[in-house]
Amino acid sequence: MPFPPSPRARSGPRRRSLLAVAPAALLVAGCSAESENPDAAGGSRPSAADRARARAARDSRGLAERYDAVIAAHPKLARRLAPLRAEVVRHAKAFGGTAVASPAPSGTAPSASAPVAAVPAKEKDALAELAAAEREIADRRTKALLDAPGELARLLASVAAAGAAHVYLLTEV
Repeated sequence: MPFPPSPRARSGPRRRSLLAVAPAALLVAGCSAESENPDAAGGSRPSAADRARARAARDSRGLAERYDAVIAAHPKLARRLAPLRAEVVRHAKAFGGTAVASPAPSGTAPSASAPVAAVPAKEKDALAELAAAEREIADRRTKALLDAPGELARLLASVAAAGAAHVYLLTEV
């Protein structure tokens, strides 16, 4: 004959349930504590997302400087390149970069704060060089999507798509 039920009713989880769940709960608690306090890991290094964001801002600033150099060398292209350059400046700001100075007036060289590669003498070659730079940066941002967290990944994808559109606009005659 089976044993009679206990006079005391059990409430809450049983001991076996707690023992089965405890290791997972400890693991989750340890991970969340680490993510809340990055200094607990032993250093104050920027996160991978912060490094990716800083690199994207640097790339956009450098690209804006290339646009400035091309505009200074080929003033006839200024009207065509101004909207693309303005987008690149907005991209730098979106990634948390500092504002990029507006292009130098035609006929003068861009600021000497950062050396920019020499601009080809032919307009077509200068546009091709800009397109190659846009393509390289767009490809780099597309690859960075794999390791980026949600919001940064969306921003990288959007800016990479804009860069691909810039390549198209720079190569179309």
